[in-house]
Amino acid sequence: MKTLWGLLVFLFLFCGADTARATHIVGGEVTYRCLGNNRYEIRLDIYQDCVSGQLDAIQQDSPAFLSVFYGNGSLFFVDTTVHRSLPNLRVPTNFNNSCVNNPPNTCLNRATFIRTYTLPPSSSGYFVVYQRCCRNQYIDNIIDPGSVGATYYCYIPPNTSSVNCNNSAVFKNYPPQIICINNPIVYDHSATDADGDSLSYEFCTAYQGGSAGDAKPIPYSTQFLPVSYLSPYTALNPMTGNPPLQINPTTGIITGTPNQLGRFVVTVCCHEWRNGAIINTVTREFQFVVTNCSKAVVANIPQYSTEFNTYIVQCKGKTVHFTNLSTGANAGEGSPYFWDFGVNGTNTDTSIQKEPSFTYPDTGVYTVKLVVNRGSTCSDSITRLVKIYPEFHADFESQGLPCPQQPIQFLNKVNSTYQPVTFYNWNFGDGSGSNNPNPIHSYDTGGQFQVKFISGNIKGCTDTVTKDVAIGRFKPYAGNDTIIVKGEYVHFEASGGDSYTWTPATYLDNPNIRNPWGYYPDTGRFQYVVHISTIEGCEGYDTINVLVVGQSAVFIPTAFSPNGDNLNDILKPIGIGYRYINYFRIFNRWGQQVFYGSRFTDGWDGNYQGHPADIGVYYWVISIVDRFGKEVVMKGNTTLVR
Repeated sequence: MKTLWGLLVFLFLFCGADTARATHIVGGEVTYRCLGNNRYEIRLDIYQDCVSGQLDAIQQDSPAFLSVFYGNGSLFFVDTTVHRSLPNLRVPTNFNNSCVNNPPNTCLNRATFIRTYTLPPSSSGYFVVYQRCCRNQYIDNIIDPGSVGATYYCYIPPNTSSVNCNNSAVFKNYPPQIICINNPIVYDHSATDADGDSLSYEFCTAYQGGSAGDAKPIPYSTQFLPVSYLSPYTALNPMTGNPPLQINPTTGIITGTPNQLGRFVVTVCCHEWRNGAIINTVTREFQFVVTNCSKAVVANIPQYSTEFNTYIVQCKGKTVHFTNLSTGANAGEGSPYFWDFGVNGTNTDTSIQKEPSFTYPDTGVYTVKLVVNRGSTCSDSITRLVKIYPEFHADFESQGLPCPQQPIQFLNKVNSTYQPVTFYNWNFGDGSGSNNPNPIHSYDTGGQFQVKFISGNIKGCTDTVTKDVAIGRFKPYAGNDTIIVKGEYVHFEASGGDSYTWTPATYLDNPNIRNPWGYYPDTGRFQYVVHISTIEGCEGYDTINVLVVGQSAVFIPTAFSPNGDNLNDILKPIGIGYRYINYFRIFNRWGQQVFYGSRFTDGWDGNYQGHPADIGVYYWVISIVDRFGKEVVMKGNTTLVR
């Protein structure tokens, strides 16, 4: 009997937990209202999926378990008797089904729980916390959504008397149920505040809550764990879009064009500001569902600016041409388009053209509205900002000696009506850049470089200018080091400029020309430095070494390793004091000639008949003519190794 009772308890707990963890909650928020005398009306709203959510799980949401903590995190009390206070509200859809070509099946309930508590004055304030499990298994922007729940909470700032208490901000609109992919959205997520506090908005993190083993926990801590977002998503970038999803920090309006199907957790924080400081933050978490629905009519003004919901920042004149990417416009009589260009105090700032141009009377920010199929059953509208801030023009010039390794000063010549200029971006055309207003840059080599300069001002104006900067191809070169026999001449061949000066002038016939002759009657080691300059003003130096030996010599290595490491890969003779080679022949051990050359620059790469030759000893013979015209024949061997 005892065993049977234990089994029944286990089945009850297991089944109850499984039902309670059904993924039916898609969002929630906690707000409060000050009633005076230290009394606060706490309101919990949770949004339930009544299409795929299990009825048993929805019913188990009541009663809700609320925990109240002091602001320092210590528990004040727990309330497990917060029953549903209002009938479930069926949240209206955010579109007209007749205007959607393939409307999805939607059903969303809002369950509301209200409880009044007396909270004595506290210097740390209070937290009111609700937790539940679990999220939908198929959420695209967080990791393991089917196992992590949600935490919804509010913070009540410190109050010092029974009458001086705060009211939380309250969101004005229901959350959106369905968003059609590739359709621009403009959703008002703003709030109102009974105290008149200033409000600001941002996307923020969602927090974990209940778990599979504890579906409806009693919160015992204010140390909430954030959910883990699946890359590339973050709390601030909860959905992909083009343009991306963004929230106006001042108005709370969410805009963007989602371009990926799926379900995404989005959390909005509304901050209350008083006397320049944030005193409270209200959050709403919700799952935005992007589906393959298709609106019959879509009003669409593109967003060409990177600024929030801005069509364009016009900084060259006051005339703006508008692009219209709308779809589904009626093709009957009359124009299906109506534009209002947002000029206050007049009704002449309108147009019925598809893509009109309009000249604004003054600088400033204007809200442009486009209505498609105005007055019809299926119409749509969109608003964008237009910012008029002429004039802004980018330009630059460069100064300095146009030579490699020489500093070039780049000077911006930005003309901006509105100051300050806040953005400078230079691309010097050689893989380097700068963000300084007037940078200095030097080029390693000569050539034609395309310099790109982008600048912007405090009003969001930007401009780009590109110019070519020519750097002289200047490379001073004295020639290769050489070895000669005493009594011979060297003919120098410097290059790279227009004028040359050799120092020292020892043994040179003319130290002020490009190609002097040097005669060396005795042995020794001589180094010359040649100063080279161009008519453009480039200057540089190079050196050359001359080694004078007492007699002629031929050197052929006794081994070489043609393995491709650029070290001793080629077998060739080095002759000192010889005029030229008649031939240089190499034979294998069977007497087959594997190489033939007739110049000092000719050498064997270790291949024979297109294949690597065998490792081993090879024999060579060389016929060489000395400076007096006498032929000298030499023989020897070398070893090929790899």
